[in-house]
Amino acid sequence: MAKNAFYAQSGGVTAVINASACGVLETARLYPDKIGRVYAGRDGILGALTEDLIDTSLESETAIAGLKHTPGGAFGSCRYKLKSLDEQRVQYERLIEVFRAHDIGYFFYNGGNDSMDTAWKVAQLAGRLDFPLISIGIPKTVDNDLAATDCSPGFGSVAKYVATSMREAGLDVASMARTSTKIFVLEVMGRHAGWITAACGLAAERLNEPPHILLFPEIPFAPEPFLLRVAESVKAHGFCTIAVSEGLSDASGRLIAEMGGKDAFGHAQLGGVGQVVAQLIKDRLGYKYHWALADYLQRSARHIASRTDVEQAYAVGRAAVEAAIAGKNAVMPAITRISDTPYRWEITFAELSSVANQEKKLPREFITPDGFHITDLCRRYLAPLIEGEDFPPFTHGLPNYTRLQNSSVARKLKEFTP
Repeated sequence: MAKNAFYAQSGGVTAVINASACGVLETARLYPDKIGRVYAGRDGILGALTEDLIDTSLESETAIAGLKHTPGGAFGSCRYKLKSLDEQRVQYERLIEVFRAHDIGYFFYNGGNDSMDTAWKVAQLAGRLDFPLISIGIPKTVDNDLAATDCSPGFGSVAKYVATSMREAGLDVASMARTSTKIFVLEVMGRHAGWITAACGLAAERLNEPPHILLFPEIPFAPEPFLLRVAESVKAHGFCTIAVSEGLSDASGRLIAEMGGKDAFGHAQLGGVGQVVAQLIKDRLGYKYHWALADYLQRSARHIASRTDVEQAYAVGRAAVEAAIAGKNAVMPAITRISDTPYRWEITFAELSSVANQEKKLPREFITPDGFHITDLCRRYLAPLIEGEDFPPFTHGLPNYTRLQNSSVARKLKEFTP
């Protein structure tokens, strides 16, 4: 008898996480003898804990297909980390209780490092409790820092957006530099890994084109050599453009811009390093500046998504279902690169135990010896990930994105407070 499935989205959403959802839902519908209904968690794992489930079987095929070109999280996401099995066993047992009540035999969790850890722990607990559940992690993170996969769905589109933005802003600043702004700083996401900052470097096809300086979290920030490089750029070109990671820190490991708060995962709440860097230039060199915070715009820009990214996001969703039906458990579909030129890739599988809470940083060989730009090796890695356009449909000049009904499933259990 077919078992039901549970799918949830976790952490910061992306321009293509719904493409993975589309891959899951469309593929599941191809196997009615294996998978009954697919329930989605409203607001991620919280939907499972509170038994707030969405019945995706009530959505039309057209609506599900529309997810492939819709940004954000169609079912809602959350930043909520389950701790160890011993610390929060009651919460894990609640998940199993909900799954048992709704005849769920498949658990698909779409997220990043912490989410793969949750999927792994759920698989472990199901085994301990002798509950028949297949747990599959589905990769997603704009930070591109997931282990065991060549790239992470969501990153390619962010990379395309920031590289495009840097190229366009560079032309703008160059036009006005003689009488106005000489410094432009773009702050991008990246807590510990500088992949998005590196992607800004793709904007420069030739030497000395914007961006002139990249500041990576992997390279400790030292003001003096940085300011010297800024002054040299302004002298040579009349202006200087800079991309900086939100996680930039000094040699002691202290974050350059830390607001003091922490998010739900216990990570420092970052923001404003772009302004700190720009003000340093103003105070020490006297140049007029503008700075911009890409923030949510970089991860929600579906209108300029990478076709490669969309295809990979859909593929990992589809592969997750196919793996579950084949009996694979506690694994994550991963993207394996076969060649750079032409760019070819395939889906393989990694054990969740080897992915959970691991972090893939930008390799030092991807950064120039002076620490201020990307190498040709890095460019060869990044370039295919932003290739191709996959525009959403437009109506009256604006993207026409899908909105689901998200009909609730009747609760069967007592109320639970996470």
